[in-house]
Amino acid sequence: MKSCKMIIEKQMPLIAMIFTQFVYAAMFLLSKAAISSGMKPSIFVTYRQALATLALAPFAYFVDRKGSPPLKFRLLCKIFIVCTFGMNLSMNLHYVALNYISATFATAATNTIPALVFIVALSSRIESLAITEKQGWAKIIGSILGLSGAMVFTFYKGPHLYSGSNNEAHNSIARSYTKEEWIKGSLLLLAANLTWAIWLVMQAPILKEYPAKLRLTMLQSGLSCLVTAIYGAIMERDISSWKLDWNVNFLAVVYSGIVVSSITYTIQAWVVEKKGPVYTAIFSPLALILTAMFSAIIFHESLYWGSLLGAAMLVGGLYAFLWGKNKEAQFGAHQNLDDPSKEEARLESIITSKP
Repeated sequence: MKSCKMIIEKQMPLIAMIFTQFVYAAMFLLSKAAISSGMKPSIFVTYRQALATLALAPFAYFVDRKGSPPLKFRLLCKIFIVCTFGMNLSMNLHYVALNYISATFATAATNTIPALVFIVALSSRIESLAITEKQGWAKIIGSILGLSGAMVFTFYKGPHLYSGSNNEAHNSIARSYTKEEWIKGSLLLLAANLTWAIWLVMQAPILKEYPAKLRLTMLQSGLSCLVTAIYGAIMERDISSWKLDWNVNFLAVVYSGIVVSSITYTIQAWVVEKKGPVYTAIFSPLALILTAMFSAIIFHESLYWGSLLGAAMLVGGLYAFLWGKNKEAQFGAHQNLDDPSKEEARLESIITSKP
């Protein structure tokens, strides 16, 4: 009995990460269903971020109660700017893009975020690149392969791998997209992922000034809700469009705001503490597989060989990048053991270079 309990405890991070990927897959499917049913992206983001703020508030209060520094006005302005042009813009672009692309592609494209973070961090000189080391080349090859996979997914369909329902014309979720719509959605999604990558990179210097992570996340969710609500009120003046009925729109908002933004965040933070960030990242392709499978079964979406090739390149690029990142972290830890005087600088470098 004791050995069985020990095995379960040992496998808990694995179970937790598989669970989170099911949660993320369901989020993509529900979000796609809500947007395709006519819900406006700005309204979706407003409600989602409002619920996320409320859901995170208890965690932020109890976890960061002691280590939370005073929030100065200058820092608040900085957080507001970063949040508005990072988290807020990214989420709105993402949900607008869902009008023109499938849930499967939206999930697949998230695998480009580590590469985009690396490119942004490298461009801003936050991250360095050891071009003479194999881990440096792994990061370069992984980034190129991942972005190339996204392009293949966008521009090449190929023959059918699985044909969806013949009633696609009557299905707003699994409808056939024109080439122009697909390219437009892909570009919007790329812009969403790029702004998200910029936002992630900007978190590092902000966290140095305000290290209360949960409170910072809650604050940015609240600011994002406020900004999007103002924008939505200007663009959507019809009060009836803000009404949430007991349908997929309500379910998608509650699920994304509470389950994803608070419960899953807490679980993933626990796994990162136990196993490290690379361990959590290697499970992200599972969400792609689950989304593709359930999209085909529930929404009757068609799958193509070109999509499979693009997805394989995206996943391959992600793993190549993560391998290089992991080797780089191991090398940094070894350097710290050899020379303890460099520990502070090395840790600072690791913190500011990770998403």
